[in-house]
Amino acid sequence: MISRKKIPFKINDSLREYLSEFDREKSAVDYTDLLRYTNAMPLINAEGVDTLWETVFYGPGEQESIHLRLIQVYANLLAHGEVHAIDHLYIDRIDICPFGNSKPFRIRIVNRVNDNFDYFYVKNADSSRIYGLELEHLLSPNRINYLVDGNTLIEAHIAGIPGDQFIKMYRDSNPLNKIRIAKEFVKFNERCFIMLLGDMHSSNFVVDVTPDFEEVHFRIRAIDFDQQSYEGRMKVYLPQFFKQNVDFVTMGIEVMTPESQYQYQLEERSLIRTRIRASERPLNILLDSMEESTLTIDSNLEQLRTELARYYKDHRYEACRSMGELIRTNLRRLFEQAN
Repeated sequence: MISRKKIPFKINDSLREYLSEFDREKSAVDYTDLLRYTNAMPLINAEGVDTLWETVFYGPGEQESIHLRLIQVYANLLAHGEVHAIDHLYIDRIDICPFGNSKPFRIRIVNRVNDNFDYFYVKNADSSRIYGLELEHLLSPNRINYLVDGNTLIEAHIAGIPGDQFIKMYRDSNPLNKIRIAKEFVKFNERCFIMLLGDMHSSNFVVDVTPDFEEVHFRIRAIDFDQQSYEGRMKVYLPQFFKQNVDFVTMGIEVMTPESQYQYQLEERSLIRTRIRASERPLNILLDSMEESTLTIDSNLEQLRTELARYYKDHRYEACRSMGELIRTNLRRLFEQAN
């Protein structure tokens, strides 16, 4: 459904100001520093399958310096720069995914006291990706940790089972509560459409599984924000239309009526309204910045506003001059629907 590789867009001044005001901009590490590796080898998982990531290696003179800076990055990201809180950590491995839009580096960091480990990512910064992260932070039930340093983006790892793997593992599991999964997929679908987050096929989201004393809870979380507000086709912003998600859709058809699906959509809209009220000031500043930013090509903007105007039977979309205006119109409609 994605027509071509997305164009990266530079961070404009208003977004820089937003990042600075809300403590997202800190000295970290430059993405280009990590490109100075001298060798790489395919990363094979425990089942002997090529993960499509490559583990990279640095010369003796570079490795110590890069590892020290990456530990400081982790401190900035998760411990507000308190180095003494992470002096027991070390960098175990640095991987690169040469096929991704941003060619991200994944850093595996380990606690030498108990061997517990975590990941974070170093990517080329792109304004649409940053807007996607921040919208997710403000309008979804999920909090997002990330930092920007110049043209480098640092993202904390989002834990969960990749959607495609989740379906393979649990699709035929009798204890699986399909209603809970289907409900979460409906709510996830609704959030993506309102926030115009595209390309949410099953490899680009994870399922967070939380056992409770009587039941297991699920939450679907986006992990890839490359296609925030770029594509022109409306269906790209609806996960239900991706063939990779057909098992989630089929599950919903099996266990839900149209009435219950609509109820879950209304629930999510109500929750988003509550989040808007709780983050009104930063959200308005962010949308102001989005309206000033170029996040797509003219033909995509024209196509999307036309399709949204037709879908909602609302001519206000036709007057929108940016992706930011389209999202603001979506959010205004949420409050109008509640009255």
